[in-house]
Amino acid sequence: MNHQPDRYPEDRAPAVGTAVTVTDLTIAAPDGRLLLDGGSLSVRPGRITALTGPSGCGKTTLLRAVAGVLPAGARRTAGRIDVLGQDVLTLGAAELRALRRHRLAYVGQDPGPGLNPRMKVRRLLAEVAVDRGPQALHDLLAEVQLPTGEGLSGRRAGELSGGQQRRLALARALARRPAVLLLDEPTAGLDPELRDEIAALLRHLAAHHRLAVALSCHDGDLVARLADDIVDLSRATPVPPPAPRTAARPLPAGEPTLTVSGLHAAFTRRGGRHPVLHGIDLTVAAGSSTGIVGASGSGKTTLVRAMVGLHRPTGGAVTLDGVRLAPTAHGRTREQRRRLQLVPQDPLGTLNPSRTVGAAVGRPLRLHRRTSRGQTAARVLELLERVGLPAHFADRYPHELSGGQRQRVSIARALAADPDVLVCDEVTSALDAGTATAIMDLLGDLRDSRGLVLILISHDLHLVADRTDTLLVLSAGRSVESGPTARLFASPAHPVTAALVSGATQPA
Repeated sequence: MNHQPDRYPEDRAPAVGTAVTVTDLTIAAPDGRLLLDGGSLSVRPGRITALTGPSGCGKTTLLRAVAGVLPAGARRTAGRIDVLGQDVLTLGAAELRALRRHRLAYVGQDPGPGLNPRMKVRRLLAEVAVDRGPQALHDLLAEVQLPTGEGLSGRRAGELSGGQQRRLALARALARRPAVLLLDEPTAGLDPELRDEIAALLRHLAAHHRLAVALSCHDGDLVARLADDIVDLSRATPVPPPAPRTAARPLPAGEPTLTVSGLHAAFTRRGGRHPVLHGIDLTVAAGSSTGIVGASGSGKTTLVRAMVGLHRPTGGAVTLDGVRLAPTAHGRTREQRRRLQLVPQDPLGTLNPSRTVGAAVGRPLRLHRRTSRGQTAARVLELLERVGLPAHFADRYPHELSGGQRQRVSIARALAADPDVLVCDEVTSALDAGTATAIMDLLGDLRDSRGLVLILISHDLHLVADRTDTLLVLSAGRSVESGPTARLFASPAHPVTAALVSGATQPA
């Protein structure tokens, strides 16, 4: 890591005392629902405070309130917020902008949609940086473990993986040299090595530059190692994660449902083509579960987006039950699109903000004729219940949901199409352990009862080991190893696989 000794001036944080104090804060939605009930928080310079609790308990609401942002129409009904001596909810627009520009930085749970898609990485950094010099921007990229010698600074946000977008958003926050850093699930979607690197960076910033850091996190092991103080917002007993399976599930022996053959893909930049996938092969059978793993930026998301027709391949083929699919979703039949569904990594960027949850889940039911007009509303409520959301969530909009709740809506929407192949890109990264277990149990039941093919991208290697039959390991856009999950975990043949497995088995 590259830490500049003068990057975070000491006078931006108080020498003693607290940088943030939240006392008995209650936030109510326009309809009277409590988004946060009596939340309290103290964040001191030089310390990291972690917010924990199940999805929907108010972690994001509390962090955003500290940044002076409330959901549309929401209001404070009780409590106080003090940030560096100011009540942020009483500041005028100009004062609040100045605070965020110079002393407080917030990175949300889904930072990708907030990155201007037309701006390149170097401009995205320079836009907010105190020091806009080339060396300073280079150091920021290095500090958050983004490659500095591979042309990344000339890419646009859409050409980055989800993990790279998250690190770019963190670099933008650090570029402001804040005194208070607020992070909503900062390590979600990162592989274990990068997660630990970012954790080490946060520890360094707190310990050596006296930043006051507050973050939300569902990773209990990481919280235990990283946080100085823990605030639990849950009102229920946490559900422990399930014990790993002791016996391997027999591999399905049916005909291939989905086949990927020699798939190549690239991004176009500066009039040139920059390859990101190099001849990937993958075959999955009905009722099987396949894991795709690799470091952030290895090509996992590009691969599955190419499968479902959202990224045009430059070579190779994708076939469904032996029928070759058109390279893009636009060229595929409605039935082919229905059968192959993707649950994306960033649900906020794919849920229409002007549509309610009920409308979002109901649309594929009507589009693919999976239910009669009179039964649509009841089916929507059934799907929401299956992913652990109460019926009244049908009337909410995406911005009224937590990150984990949006992820569950995204899963319900994909299941509404009644797919034969469900591709899940980091679907549990924003969920607490109990909810993640329930979702994976649901998907496992669908796999067993109706032969659903499950393709799972995840940096949670324990989940991959427990929930998949076969494994594909990617590195720099290439397949380096594939085969039965149990065998690859027990005796990996490639150094990349061995490193991933070793990282997953290291003690906390």
